[in-house]
Amino acid sequence: MPASPSTARAINDRLALRLLQQEGPLTAGQLKQLTGLSRPTVADLVERLTAAGLVCVVGESGEQRRGPNARLYGIVADRAQLAALDVRTESVSVVVSDLLGAELARASLPIADDTGTGPAVEQAVTLVERTAKEAGAERLHTVGIGAPGLIDPASGELRDSSGLPAWHRRLVAALQERLPARVLVENETNLAALAEQRDGAARDRDTFVLLWLGHGTGAAVVLDGALRRGASGGTGEIGFLPVPGTRTLPSATDCEGGFHSLAGAAAVAALAAEHGLAAESAAHEPHAAALVRAAVAAPASGDSGAARFLDALADRLAIGAASVIAVLDPGCVVLGGEVGQAGGDALAARVEERLRRMSPLPTEVRASTLGGGAVLRGALLTARDGAQDELFAAPGSAGGRDLL
Repeated sequence: MPASPSTARAINDRLALRLLQQEGPLTAGQLKQLTGLSRPTVADLVERLTAAGLVCVVGESGEQRRGPNARLYGIVADRAQLAALDVRTESVSVVVSDLLGAELARASLPIADDTGTGPAVEQAVTLVERTAKEAGAERLHTVGIGAPGLIDPASGELRDSSGLPAWHRRLVAALQERLPARVLVENETNLAALAEQRDGAARDRDTFVLLWLGHGTGAAVVLDGALRRGASGGTGEIGFLPVPGTRTLPSATDCEGGFHSLAGAAAVAALAAEHGLAAESAAHEPHAAALVRAAVAAPASGDSGAARFLDALADRLAIGAASVIAVLDPGCVVLGGEVGQAGGDALAARVEERLRRMSPLPTEVRASTLGGGAVLRGALLTARDGAQDELFAAPGSAGGRDLL
C-alpha cells in the first residue's frame, strides 16, 4: 500500500535529518540530489523542520555563481543536551554533549570501596548535575548509562548481581527521579562493542565479537549488525567460562576459576610478575594495561621476559576466544578494553596465530582503538540515537516529546 501523505512527509523528514547529521550542513540543492526528492518537496521539508526547531540556516555555500549563495542548513545542535555515564566498580565518569554528540563537559569521580550505598549514589548524581550545569545544560533530554552486570531484556533495567556494588542499581533509579530525562541502561561491554563498530576497530564489520579485557572480562556479540543479548541478557558473560589452567571451577555467584581467572587484570598482573615485568601505574586504567604496554614497547627478543609474557598472555586469551569462535564463527575478534588496546597489534597478532592453529574457522583478531573509553563513547551514542529517534519523529506522533 502507498504511504499516506503524513507518513511520506515523516519518512522524508527523517531521511533529510539523517543526511544532515552524517554529511554536515547541506544546501537545499544538495538535499535534493542526495534524497532524490523534487525541489518543491525539499523546500516543504526544510520549512517544516525549521518551524519545528530542528533545522536552521548555519551559513552559505561557497559556490561561485551568479546571484546569492545558497543557504546551508544544519541540525540545531542545542535543541537537546545529552549525558553519558561509565559506571565502574570504583568510579563514575560522565560526559555531556549536544544533540549531535559534540562534547560540552566531562568529569569523573572515584567511589571508594567503603562508601555506603546512599552516599555513593548521591555523589554520582551530584557529579552528573554539576557537569550538566558546567555544560550549560539546564535540562538533559536523554542519559545513556554503561554498567557492569546483566540488563533485564524485558524491563531494560539493571538486575541485581552478586559481586557488584548495590549503588549501581540504585543510581539508575535516582537519576530517573532527579533528572527530567529519559534514562537508558546497557551493559558496559555491549556499549564498547557499539562504539568499536561505529568509530573504532570494527567499523567495516557487521559480525564480530568484542573480548573485553579490563579490570574484569566480558564479551559482546554482534551478528549481522545486531547486538545479541540472550534470553536473560547474559550473552558474553565469558568470565564464567570454565577453562583449563585454573585451580577450580566458577560458580553461579563467582567467576573465580573461569576465564576471568586467566585474563582479568589481577591475573594479567600476576603473570607479568612471573616474567619479571614492572611498570608505573596510571590512574585511569588497570595496572595490567601499563604492564602490557611496557611489554609491547620492550626491545624485540624471543628470549626476553616481555616476549614470553606476551606469548603466555596470548595463550590464555586464545583459550577464551576459541570457545566463542567454535560456537559463533564471527570471523573477527576485537581485543577491547584498556588491556586489549595496550596490547595493540603485537598481542592481536599473537592471539590470531594461536587461533589459526586451534580452530578451522578463519578469524581475524584486531586490537581496540578506543580502549576503556569505548564504554563512555557507546553510552553517548546510545543517548544520541535515542534522543534523535524521539525528536526526529513526526510532529504529534507517539515518539515525539516537547522539550519545554
